[in-house]
Amino acid sequence: MEANKNAIPYIFRIASIAALGGLLFGYDTAVISGTVGSLEIFFIDPLGLTENADNSLLGIVVSSVLVGCVIGGLVSGLVSLKLGRKNGLILAALLFLLSALGSAMPEMFFVPIGEGDYTFLNMFVIYRFIGGIGVGMASMLSPVYIAEMAPANIRGKIVSLNQLAIIFGMLVVYFVNYFIAGLGDEIWLNKIGWRWMFASEVIPASIFLFFLFFVPETPRYLVLKAQEEKALNVLKKIYELSLALKIIVEIKETVVHKSGKLFSYGTPVIVIGILLAAFQQFVGINVVLYYAPEIFKNMGSVTDTALLQTIVVGFINLSFTVLAIFTVDKIGRKRLQIIGALGMAFFMLALGFSFFSQKLGFIAIIFIMGYVACFAMSWGRSPGFFFLKFFLTVFEGGLCQ
Repeated sequence: MEANKNAIPYIFRIASIAALGGLLFGYDTAVISGTVGSLEIFFIDPLGLTENADNSLLGIVVSSVLVGCVIGGLVSGLVSLKLGRKNGLILAALLFLLSALGSAMPEMFFVPIGEGDYTFLNMFVIYRFIGGIGVGMASMLSPVYIAEMAPANIRGKIVSLNQLAIIFGMLVVYFVNYFIAGLGDEIWLNKIGWRWMFASEVIPASIFLFFLFFVPETPRYLVLKAQEEKALNVLKKIYELSLALKIIVEIKETVVHKSGKLFSYGTPVIVIGILLAAFQQFVGINVVLYYAPEIFKNMGSVTDTALLQTIVVGFINLSFTVLAIFTVDKIGRKRLQIIGALGMAFFMLALGFSFFSQKLGFIAIIFIMGYVACFAMSWGRSPGFFFLKFFLTVFEGGLCQ
């Protein structure tokens, strides 16, 4: 079913607004990368823990957002049914806002802002957890909203906006972290600068929240709630009246929930799908996304250089994601997965061996870039599984020290 040509700009406009949820997904999960060292100095070092306990606690702090992702993903279906796709995204935006402010100022409501210390670590983790719920909800609701609003003939391209927005959000926050780190010295960064990195999310979260009030609810949800006239008004902005009426009928026929057997598509298909989601996390991408600056520091880079190198990682991630979107239908998903897996294995092995030599710092960076490129064009487009992501990020936190 094709939309009116005059409606294409309207479709892209509302889809782009919904895709801001994906941008915040990437922004919120990647903002931690620029703050890991500062969080360890500010919150964890004063506790006087052993090295192993220190590393484990840091991993838990970094991955706290992912615990919230699990919860957000689990409740997103219920939220979309009870509140609607649009209101669900508004709720996610509010959670992003609260998390940004709370992560930057975990002591607010207790002591004057700026006077908080390591004793507010629990509050910091709670606010990151809240942001994670927003991430989990947005990761589900944004593509659902876009898919339900986009005409079938361009749905694939429109939904890809969300994937691009996620990677772009990561790249943007790498730039933001680099800019903020340049505003002061190392002492300032460890005491105050990290707060500004988290607070910077207030800007995109506020923009997302503002524009959500100007997009309609999806026709499918409106029909589900017996608001067919409103659904028709939305559809008439996209289709001719006759086609809009036909779509209303089709939606009414499909909104009836039918239960089926879990393995109705075949046990191998279900198992392979689960394994793809699991191995997407086991390939080690969390090390790069969350600890890249710390890895580069361990290679000898100073903070500013490490953050600049992380920006390059973001560019590689975005570029090869775009490449995958435009080539996946020609090369095939299975072939891309195989090529990506072989490439990641090579670069990760090469990276591991490079750490045995102190003279291979630049070459090690090249290996990291190659690994990210292989992941972005292949496994990066597989479905994620936040529960595994949480445990692996905790584990990898110790490895990166």
